[in-house]
Amino acid sequence: MRKHKVIAVMPAFNAELTLEKTFRSIPSGSVDEVILTDDFSSDRTVEIAESLGINVFRHKRNIGYGANQKTCYDAALNKGADIVVMIHPDYQYDSRLIPYALGFLKNNICDIILGSRIRSRREALEGGMPRYKYISNRILTTVENMVLGQNLGDFHSGFRVYKRRVLETIPYKKNSDDFVFDTEFLTQAIFWGFKIGDVPIPCRYFKAASSINFIRSSKYGFQTLLVMGKYMLQKLRLAKFKIFYKRGDVYEQGKSREIL
Repeated sequence: MRKHKVIAVMPAFNAELTLEKTFRSIPSGSVDEVILTDDFSSDRTVEIAESLGINVFRHKRNIGYGANQKTCYDAALNKGADIVVMIHPDYQYDSRLIPYALGFLKNNICDIILGSRIRSRREALEGGMPRYKYISNRILTTVENMVLGQNLGDFHSGFRVYKRRVLETIPYKKNSDDFVFDTEFLTQAIFWGFKIGDVPIPCRYFKAASSINFIRSSKYGFQTLLVMGKYMLQKLRLAKFKIFYKRGDVYEQGKSREIL
């Protein structure tokens, strides 16, 4: 009998060319179930997922990467997951690392594990990471480590493993529906004292793999720096922000009250 129920979730958008490869690369027996949430793809993503026996949740319209993750985590929690593995269905991240990442959570060493694409500069660039992405990743990750008091290799990985209590604590539904959702989530986890670690993960860059363009990357970088600013102001008690309240807390602003 498996002690922990492990569910892999895939936030998908137009992943027909890579979904099956990603699914079949997951080591046999490492997860109990795979869930795919489709953000209103215009290709055969849903059809292929269903043919593979993947449990599919589909949005009625395109609502964003962050919103797609919210659907993923809601579905996994509702199905009783003890550990949730989030991996993009674009075959960019090496799913063979799943059993190793799980070990850190099962043995209570970490609450969250990230897959670090940047073990070394040479490996990252030879693996196909665009140079501007590498440079921006290094700058943002350095700033985030300094502000958040961490020593992580890659804050912006699309391979993440979470304990259930992390998802039950963080009011992620109040986070952005855009790409900065990931930054908000990790910053919240650090604010509430969860232990985060990372493992090196081989990464593939190719035409069919999902990637945001330079303009979207620039916007994401700016939004990430804003989150760091909010974190510092919250820690210094100079301001209060909704994202740093636990799920179920009452957030008050002026005359308005909201239960998170």
